[in-house]
Amino acid sequence: MSVLKLGIPKGSLEDATIALFDKSGWQIKLASRNYFPEVDDKELSCSICRPQEMSRYVESGMLDAGITGKDWTQENESDIEVIADLVYSKVSKKPTRWVIAVPGDSEITRVEQLDGKRIATELVNVTQKFFKERGLNVDITFSWGATEAKVVSGLCDAIVEVTETESTIRAHGLRVIYEMMQSNTQLIANKASLQDPWKREKIENIAMLLQGALRADRIVGLKMNVSKENLETVINMLPSLHAPTVAQLYKQEWFSVETVISEHQVRDLVPKLKKGGAEGIIEYSLNKVI
Repeated sequence: MSVLKLGIPKGSLEDATIALFDKSGWQIKLASRNYFPEVDDKELSCSICRPQEMSRYVESGMLDAGITGKDWTQENESDIEVIADLVYSKVSKKPTRWVIAVPGDSEITRVEQLDGKRIATELVNVTQKFFKERGLNVDITFSWGATEAKVVSGLCDAIVEVTETESTIRAHGLRVIYEMMQSNTQLIANKASLQDPWKREKIENIAMLLQGALRADRIVGLKMNVSKENLETVINMLPSLHAPTVAQLYKQEWFSVETVISEHQVRDLVPKLKKGGAEGIIEYSLNKVI
């Protein structure tokens, strides 16, 4: 039996990734100090890897596919295939940002003023390329972590750091002067693995279901009964991905109306639907929208 080797990112994305797979139909169970979790799919073999290294393992063929950040794929200059963008993170559903930050009391306000300065970052290659393209000569050093503290203590003049909310950066008294790049999670695959028809189909099916689960986030279904005389009024109130589904109830002048809407619209819409003549309104969650 064929088995697909899949990499799951360790660290901040680990729990969010496992939760996303659970919503997509796969249960991945972690064991303490075990880098090879169980998965309820005999066609999958999972490994836990640092996202910084994931693209290297996928490129080498040690893994057929994996979940990692666009930033680390670019940092490693990996020769892989991007199968799908999966915009999710540990905090929000937005892309993360790599920013250039300086001390709050620094006179530096523009990227050009960093010429000749020292910069600490974990994203060395991408940062070097960024400044080289702008003709700026900077001294870039690799940071193993606690990057914000390095600029606070005077070990460097600026940092390039990843952030979602900037809360940690602000907590250290730093000020963002430039957004260098945005990054999001991606499903990547080994190019040789994609030449295998079975593996390609398995990877593409995983991508489809993961994207479907993300698409369903914060979206709900609404179902209600509406009399014939109120049908047009209610239909005109409904936002929808497509036209709502309408079916006549058996031997009655009433209709069942069903639609899909954003979760935040429900609180304002349901009272209006009730006033418009809708009855038996049911709201239900969605796992996937394909």
